[in-house]
Amino acid sequence: MGRKIVVFFLTAVLAAAMTGCAGAREDGRGADTGMESGSSDKNIDEAEALPENGDVDLVVWGAEEDEAILNQIFESFQEEYKGQATFHITFAAQSESGCKDALMADLEAGADVFAFADDQLNTLVAAGALEPVENADRVKEENLPGAVEAASVGNVLYAYPLTADNGYFLYYNKQYFNQEDIKTFDRILQIAEENEKKVTMDWSSAWYVYAFFGNTGLEVGLNDDGITNYCTWNATEGDIKGVDVANAMLSIARSPAFFNTEEPGFLAGIQDGSVIAGVSGVWNAVAMKDTLGENYGAAKLPTYTCANRQMQMASFSGYKLIGVNAYSKHFVWASRLAEWISNEENQQLRFEMRGQGPANTKAAASAGVQDSPAITALIEQSEFSYLQRVGGNFWEPVSIFATNMAAGNPEGKNLQEQLDTMVEGITAP
Repeated sequence: MGRKIVVFFLTAVLAAAMTGCAGAREDGRGADTGMESGSSDKNIDEAEALPENGDVDLVVWGAEEDEAILNQIFESFQEEYKGQATFHITFAAQSESGCKDALMADLEAGADVFAFADDQLNTLVAAGALEPVENADRVKEENLPGAVEAASVGNVLYAYPLTADNGYFLYYNKQYFNQEDIKTFDRILQIAEENEKKVTMDWSSAWYVYAFFGNTGLEVGLNDDGITNYCTWNATEGDIKGVDVANAMLSIARSPAFFNTEEPGFLAGIQDGSVIAGVSGVWNAVAMKDTLGENYGAAKLPTYTCANRQMQMASFSGYKLIGVNAYSKHFVWASRLAEWISNEENQQLRFEMRGQGPANTKAAASAGVQDSPAITALIEQSEFSYLQRVGGNFWEPVSIFATNMAAGNPEGKNLQEQLDTMVEGITAP
């Protein structure tokens, strides 16, 4: 299991207050430098001469929704380095979640600069797609500790932190709930039942299902090989057992107010008024604000009843990172562009245009970010959040198990046997 993350946005506020692969490349170095993080205090422009007055062609991969902001960032980058090179920067849509697979298909033909989800970092480093960031000390100083950890393998920084908001929390309609009501899942469901409304969560996604297991003492994570998983979610001994969590999930599923649905169902329900609370992330903040107006609320995840006690729901947390392809023919300029995309000003711009939480310490501490209900909810939830570090075999077994729990275990299958089957799948070689 990933190490518990520091309350990262709180750290940002405190910090701000206290401080006021061997492809041919232009620098001639191979992909394997063996450089340790922080081994040089020099910035890229100090360590290596940048070519001047030449043509520099760079391809950047990013989310389709980021095209407008990235084109704006490209313009400011070219203005900043005007006269030093003739830039031809091309944007190509590529989801952060699918970046690894696209790169692994052909590294040398991949983008020079790319955005990706932090859980792909280990694979990309092992494949030689990323080199250590050469100005690592400065990047570490400028970004949140959790984001730096997510961009590192061991103590070596391999990517530039971009966002610190890839987690989930509770959205709710203030028309129906007060601050006390949203503390427990039981009360949330009760109010929804009384008003013939729905409360949503996606149990087809293992990412969300982690919420029920993460703070119980039951564990899941990567083995030392970085590929296979260990998992104790089926434990039959201990303070909380696997069947305790399974029974807790079945209790929630029995409520007529509970609605197991993916993101489109949550949004549609909020918009037509049938859903008054649901678990989701910052990507829905704008839609929530536009739909609910002054009734838009967000908070940390509630507690739920497990083994006759209230158990705080956990969450996976994640970060978006900017990587530089080790095979880039213009590696130095690609690195400079990656640094530019992820600097304080452009992370602030990203928040303003896209509502995404910055990883940069100063940007995260800005008034606008701190006034965001969704970001505030992430601050509250971050105490109970963990880095997502699981192998590929984690997802499907959990989805199968949880989908059956959401349906109420209609065939009455033995819960321990279902837990054992799930863990067998999670830990398969």
